[in-house]
Amino acid sequence: MSATVQSVLAKLSVCRTHVMGGRKYQCDDCGEISTRYNSCGDRHCPACSGSKRVNFNEKASKLLLQGVTYYQVVCTLPSELSELALANQNELADLLVSSAWKCVSRNIKEEQGYDPSAISVLHTWNQKLQAHWHVHLLVPGEGPAVDGSIWKKATAPPGSKNSDGYHLIDTERLKASFRKQAISKLKRLRSSGKLKLGGKFESLGDDDNWRAFIKDLESKTWVAYIQPPPTPTSGAHAVVNYLTRYLTGGPISDYRIVAADVKAVTFMARDGKVIGGESQQVPITLGIEEFTKRWCLHIQPEQLTKTRYFGGWSNNRCGAYMSRCEELLSKQRGIDGGELLNEPEEKDSIILPEPSAAEKPAITCVHCESTSLTLLSETPKPSWRAILWRESPTCPSWYAGLQAADHHRFWGDQFGEGYSAWCRETGVEGAKELSPDRPSAQQLFLPGLTPHLGYEIQSF
Repeated sequence: MSATVQSVLAKLSVCRTHVMGGRKYQCDDCGEISTRYNSCGDRHCPACSGSKRVNFNEKASKLLLQGVTYYQVVCTLPSELSELALANQNELADLLVSSAWKCVSRNIKEEQGYDPSAISVLHTWNQKLQAHWHVHLLVPGEGPAVDGSIWKKATAPPGSKNSDGYHLIDTERLKASFRKQAISKLKRLRSSGKLKLGGKFESLGDDDNWRAFIKDLESKTWVAYIQPPPTPTSGAHAVVNYLTRYLTGGPISDYRIVAADVKAVTFMARDGKVIGGESQQVPITLGIEEFTKRWCLHIQPEQLTKTRYFGGWSNNRCGAYMSRCEELLSKQRGIDGGELLNEPEEKDSIILPEPSAAEKPAITCVHCESTSLTLLSETPKPSWRAILWRESPTCPSWYAGLQAADHHRFWGDQFGEGYSAWCRETGVEGAKELSPDRPSAQQLFLPGLTPHLGYEIQSF
């Protein structure tokens, strides 16, 4: 496991346990005492980060305008690149998301003639938890004309076989341009030396093999499709709620797991050859090691951003863009611009997927469910350095062992095998500059360290 995966699993293993600190309450009704431990707050934790989903949902909902049709555009990397992405997460995430947006943006401007905007959410899994890198984009089907003069709506070209009245851009053209853009970026990554080619992809370091690999990618039809609102009565909030569902918490929710023991996990998943899988779900059973391995495939580096805002919704343009949208819509519809914000109805309000009991804001007594509680004491959450330090009693034993092995390996690579053990046996911890009034001490001689520097050995 990489250091990132180890760290995330260690944090999840101590989430809402006594080592995290917490608050102790006494119930005013039954008198029983209960404790609420602090959460880890990691974005991969299935029981945490509910507030992050709420914040995203609220921010995205504020961008929606009344009466405007919003589409969901999905662009997917071929299976070969999804596997390559496991060792190049930041690079392939940027390749996927930026390529999808550039193609959607360019095609909207050329085919429909309005200034586009989008929110993207990166997903890296399929229903079976395998590597399946794809991006969802929420894209408005209307907007200010490119020259900013009028409001324009996406319409199907003359002679098209469109029957449901929904059309954003030509799907076949989107597939071709997405493939071309992504492959072009992939070539630049390799030529600049930013692409890690190890394991099964080590042979791609050879130029002939690389050209054959690219030729194979160019011969494939890449998956990209456009979805209108799920039903005639549902709006963009349904899509926002869907994107919110998988923003944090890992690739699978608790409600999909139907059985689990020390040997295997059984969960429900869509299966079939249809894009996204058949609507009917079937049980999938995986051994504990395989299930954990697949779950860990989707742990992402801290610096990787899953959500991005593009075009008119980008941070530096959003205010002016939304004002322009409301102004043009007001002129077209002859209504007050203040009525244009698409406030969701009660049924479309922020819906979070299967919230766990730990995410519910109300604090109740675990014995009688009373909400009348008195805070008795509070223990602050220690730093992660204090909790997960390899010699700390709160550190999970497996994680402490991995850290110790890495520590010994590092010093062994620097000064020879067994160096770390020798330091412990001889009581050597570090070096400290001598003060003028202290007598000389035994000195530690290492390559590059000369006696006249005056450094002494400091024992434990």
